[in-house]
Amino acid sequence: MSSPSRNSSGPTLRRSRRLSKGKVNSSLSATGTAQQPTTSRTKTSGSPQDRSSRPYSLRRKASPIPPPCETISVHQGILAGSSSGTTSITASTASKAKRARLTHHQAAQSVNLSNPEDNFLQYHVPSEILLKIFSYLLEKDLCNVLCVCKRFNTLAGDPTVWKKMYQSVYEMSLPVLRPSPTRFKFVQPDKVDSPNIWKESFKTLYNAVHVKPGHARRVYDNMEMYKGREIQYYDTIEEALSSVEGNDYPLILLHAGVYSGEWLYIDTPVCILGAAPGHIPDSVIVENFKESTFVFFEGCEDAYLGHISIRFNPDHQSNTPHHKHSCVEVGSCCSPIIDSCNIRSRSQVGAAVSVSGKNAAPTVKNCVISDCENVGLFINDHAQGHFMDCEISGNALAGIWVKNHANPLIRRCHIHHGRDVGVFTFDNGMGHFDRCDIHHNRIAGFEVKAGANPTVVHCEIHHGQTGGIYVHENGRGEFLENKIHSNTFAGVWVTSNSDPTIRGNEIFNGHQGGVYIFGEGRGLIENNDIHSNALAGIQIRTNSNPIIRGNRIHDGQHGGIYVHEKGKGLIIENEVYSNTLAGVWVTTGSCPELRRNRIHSGKQVGVYFYDNGHGTLEDNDIFNHMYSGVQIRTGSDPIIRRNKIWGGQNGGILVYNGGLGVLEYNEIFDNAMAGVWIKTDSNPHLRYNKIHDGRDGGICIFNGGRGLLEENEIFRNTQAGVLISSQSHPKLKRNKIYDGLAAGIEITNNATAYLEGNHVFNNKFAGICLATGVNPEMKDNKVHGNKNAIEKAVKCGRCLYKISSYTSYPMHDFYRCKTCNTTDRNAICVNCIRRCHSGHDVEFVTHDRFFCDCGAGTLSLQCQLAGEPTKDTDTLYDSAAPIESHTLMVN
Repeated sequence: MSSPSRNSSGPTLRRSRRLSKGKVNSSLSATGTAQQPTTSRTKTSGSPQDRSSRPYSLRRKASPIPPPCETISVHQGILAGSSSGTTSITASTASKAKRARLTHHQAAQSVNLSNPEDNFLQYHVPSEILLKIFSYLLEKDLCNVLCVCKRFNTLAGDPTVWKKMYQSVYEMSLPVLRPSPTRFKFVQPDKVDSPNIWKESFKTLYNAVHVKPGHARRVYDNMEMYKGREIQYYDTIEEALSSVEGNDYPLILLHAGVYSGEWLYIDTPVCILGAAPGHIPDSVIVENFKESTFVFFEGCEDAYLGHISIRFNPDHQSNTPHHKHSCVEVGSCCSPIIDSCNIRSRSQVGAAVSVSGKNAAPTVKNCVISDCENVGLFINDHAQGHFMDCEISGNALAGIWVKNHANPLIRRCHIHHGRDVGVFTFDNGMGHFDRCDIHHNRIAGFEVKAGANPTVVHCEIHHGQTGGIYVHENGRGEFLENKIHSNTFAGVWVTSNSDPTIRGNEIFNGHQGGVYIFGEGRGLIENNDIHSNALAGIQIRTNSNPIIRGNRIHDGQHGGIYVHEKGKGLIIENEVYSNTLAGVWVTTGSCPELRRNRIHSGKQVGVYFYDNGHGTLEDNDIFNHMYSGVQIRTGSDPIIRRNKIWGGQNGGILVYNGGLGVLEYNEIFDNAMAGVWIKTDSNPHLRYNKIHDGRDGGICIFNGGRGLLEENEIFRNTQAGVLISSQSHPKLKRNKIYDGLAAGIEITNNATAYLEGNHVFNNKFAGICLATGVNPEMKDNKVHGNKNAIEKAVKCGRCLYKISSYTSYPMHDFYRCKTCNTTDRNAICVNCIRRCHSGHDVEFVTHDRFFCDCGAGTLSLQCQLAGEPTKDTDTLYDSAAPIESHTLMVN
């Protein structure tokens, strides 16, 4: 265990007197019972001269009548000590001892109690004085006092006496237990079930070797003062290591001081423990300037190093390279325990703690690794180890590096305020990180690179000045059930062919997005709760192709999922809701697959395709959005298949500004406006859809809209099943349009259409209504069984407002009254012309969709056919225009 470069000659002094360990340890038994000397009692009395010549005048006198309740017999002492190797009493000896006690008792009854001085110290001195006297004794003398009598045993075993002795010898504020050779446990005295924890702890540490500079000389110069104690003191750690070489788990106690420049190479299972009052590492400091402060070699097995400060402070003016020097260096086939140490390296290269090589597996616990000028903890080259409850902070580079197939277990560590990344795994590094708190690091909290594959479980990763987790350059890793929040950029970044698993995490309150996948990133993003982020919950771009499954993405200040710049991905079985912008955005050449998602309750659109956004939207539930459920525009050409789209406040699907797309097998229902809108040169293909129970029309095509509508079922809508208006020209083939509360098909306002093989029946108004000047191409349509409520109302002389109110627009003849000075914006039905405006100068305007303003009470002349007047809404030729989403480009 000596330095390989020094030839140590062992301890220079063994200056303390030695006490017989057998006697001390026997008297310091854990039972707390006084143990007697093993010599037999040969006489019961003696002359005063004999008694005064004994080594301790406090020892029990041979009094004629010692009170039976206060006396501890020699035989009792022998029995108590039998477990410590004392010879046991045979049955015959016990019988003789019993007869001797009876004889002694009978003789004592006849003795006159005329010598109280014989019992004065033993029975009449106040306890306070005896305690004061006992507090000045050393452990050998105190153990002898324990054997005098029961009262002395009680007083000499008082915890305050042993506390004073313990703290004077070991200088520690709390007692220490040693449950196993390499485990030391500081305990609170009032929380331990022990009659005298200070005595027990004193015994635990008694065989330790002490390093206390200058104290060995003090003992040597005052040998008479210390002759009741056998403790070895040394001035240096190297001397102490040499003195215990060959022992099994020897203990070295380092007392307060700064130990500099020693070469400490540990190759045997030695235990080194700091010993000082208060917070021990503040007072016990071991440092080096040239070499690693502590180096553990093969053979050290599970050596222990605890409760000290370890520093490496190189001379920066020196030309000696220090890239391999550390505060603590653990090599191959070593498994030391580093416990409750403060570790700091001022070297600008290397690491404070370096663990390297196969079967290097230290246990590092409760340590503080802080303010280092390089890496805090470096685990490399197939090393392992258990690192727990450590605080790693303020380091110039990463708090932890894991590299080259190293696979440590890191639990409950606090990694924060680093000047670089918190944890960096790279070059196939691995590791299991459990319940760590990683925050306020200048770059990412956790970085994975170059084939690294860590497992990160139940950690909290937050307030990173760049991001939370950064996986790049073919990085992998599993991130399970972590809390990732309040990071300056994205909570999770995945890029450059990396393929991590992000599962069961809560990712929230990011100052930008939740999960950001770009640069051909992949990954499985599964069962996470992603919410309340400033930008998109998940962003996919630049040929990235992740799997997004089973996540809850909600309450974002932006959109839910944003796919752009040729992004891809399988987005399946997620719930996307209550986001400020679109639930899902697909744009700029992107082509994701969205399947079996629930996208609902958004403050704008459910799914928004724009600027050549493509992809597949299949088997999703899309409902209850403030705008449309789906919007398609500007060259976007998605496949919309087998979705349920309902509850939109602005319609089901809106296709506009040159939008395309195939919409098939969808169920579109219960939308506040049209089930499908097609406008402004858009040309989608709708087939096999069911569009029903809308609170407006079924399909509205206007402003130059086109499209092919074939084999759809359109039924039970409040307005026209299909409305075609304003220069639009769609094709309708083999559709079933029925049970509508208005007309089946209405074509108006210079629009045209190709109608072939459609089945239009059982609608409230006519089956097909054509406005003035409309001449569609029609072939093989079946129009029957429609209720023709308009014609019936005209024949009955009723105002058409009676059957439409101001929410429906029946197609019929549109008049105006010159006498009443009405304009083209005021429509009057034929029956009101005949009755209310009889004899007025009137003219026919057109045959088109309108409601009667006369019946609505919006004219100066009161209608004679209608009831109470209603508000003036003016005649609207088309249904209300949809609200279009505002495009917000976010890179």
